[in-house]
Amino acid sequence: MRVICAGHVNWDVTLHVDRLPEPDGEGRITDRSQSGGGSATNAAVALAGLGADPLVFGSVGRDDHGENARRELAEAGVETHLIESSEPTTVKYLIVDENGDVAVLGNDGANEAFRAADLPADALAGADHLHLTGQDPDTAARLARDAAAADIPVSFDPGRRLPYRDYTAVLSHASVLFCNDREADHAREHGLFESVSTVVVKHGDCGATAHTGDRTVTTPGCPVETVDTAGAGDAFAAGFIVATRRGDDIDRALAVANACGALATQTNGARAALDWDAVDGLLGPDRSSGPGR
Repeated sequence: MRVICAGHVNWDVTLHVDRLPEPDGEGRITDRSQSGGGSATNAAVALAGLGADPLVFGSVGRDDHGENARRELAEAGVETHLIESSEPTTVKYLIVDENGDVAVLGNDGANEAFRAADLPADALAGADHLHLTGQDPDTAARLARDAAAADIPVSFDPGRRLPYRDYTAVLSHASVLFCNDREADHAREHGLFESVSTVVVKHGDCGATAHTGDRTVTTPGCPVETVDTAGAGDAFAAGFIVATRRGDDIDRALAVANACGALATQTNGARAALDWDAVDGLLGPDRSSGPGR
């Protein structure tokens, strides 16, 4: 299953702290690490672990961070089509407290230097699915339009930027929208649900709800000890995409997605090294992902 993941390719610096400081406050750094990040790449790595064939489409700078991001993705089995920019590779600082809650600081850098026209036509034509993450709205809209015209399903996870950017044109071509509770409130208030056939709302450790057609399905979360919630939503999306593409019903797809999101919270950093044994182990025999994997 070929999945194109289009969006930001970042370099993440993760700082674990004893607490997220209040204004004029101070926290103590307990650990520091760095690795590749960005929602498009996080989802792609998770997809690769679940047996899909992902391609990351985005942009990086001509620097060590960009080269390191390429190398990490190749090692994870992810193909890339990355545009090189004169701007530096975007660096995000993820501040994680002892409960796994995350605050993010960053600059724009090179991560929106790519345009829809930079993706070769044969790459899109050979795809089974297009997964869009938060990016330039015009670029995302054209990619979504071109995919929909080729009968390629489109999913969209705009993330934290949904309230601040106009993604109406993107949603008019998307079949699945992923959002958290805060983003869902904004989308509902502005009528953004109306053109999407399936809306999946992530509730963190409380599970998720899918609204599709005249059905609303809610599944509970998976109880795990949370280390770092960064990238959990991207792993969730990867699980849902793979499950639905292989023909799972909405209940099973949500269960798989919840397991993938939960597994992602058990490791440091935004990348989740998923596999079906881990997913099935977390779901248990009654909710196993089944032999169709």
